[in-house]
Amino acid sequence: MLNPSEVDRLLAIVAHPDDVDFGSAGTIATLTSSGAHVAYCLVTDGDAGGSDRTITRAEMASMRRKEQAAAAAVLGVDDLVFLGHADGRVEATLALRRDISRVIRQVRPKVVLCQSPERNYDRIFASHPDHLAAGEAAMCAVYPDARNPFAFPELLEEGLEPWTVDEVWISGHPTMTDVVDVTDAVERKFDALRCHASQLPDPAAMEVRVRQWMASVAKTHGLPDGRFAEGYRVFRAV
Repeated sequence: MLNPSEVDRLLAIVAHPDDVDFGSAGTIATLTSSGAHVAYCLVTDGDAGGSDRTITRAEMASMRRKEQAAAAAVLGVDDLVFLGHADGRVEATLALRRDISRVIRQVRPKVVLCQSPERNYDRIFASHPDHLAAGEAAMCAVYPDARNPFAFPELLEEGLEPWTVDEVWISGHPTMTDVVDVTDAVERKFDALRCHASQLPDPAAMEVRVRQWMASVAKTHGLPDGRFAEGYRVFRAV
């Protein structure tokens, strides 16, 4: 089981507002409670979210940025970067790899938390194409881009020295190797999720579904009944 108290700086890289809260809000709350600095890198503003056609896409993007900032505040996070790539059309381009590498060099995290670049057929909602692309770009940024001074020389010109990430925690991966026991942070997780009102037509049903998922992860990894966990594929990057 992962021990968040051993992590002093973590950067979460996700495709959309609300992604980090569905997958990892309990982990984030546990980290900040132990004194870690946590930062978010949001690849898109989530402008393609929701189903209300009377809301313009610019209005939706603004709404979702505010919702994500509010959710982050619930968890003790105030360091957010929105990259502004197009929601629903994310690709693991060199431009996105550079943008993520820039944030890694700015934040200088020990751990990067990102989405899986591999499709998970048991949890298809974790495998939105934007998630897969954001995960692939994040992996490329961790290795080799952010640590390689010659990958994007323009970052050196911005005064950003290379940075080597020690460890990567992949959320939504088909094969979980480690979990974080988030039982004590469950209510903060749902407080954060409820901030994403534009994306939650039925908050009560969402809570039931997410509780069931976290209980299943905990049980699969040997935690006692009544515990909740968030799972990751973890690997060393050094």
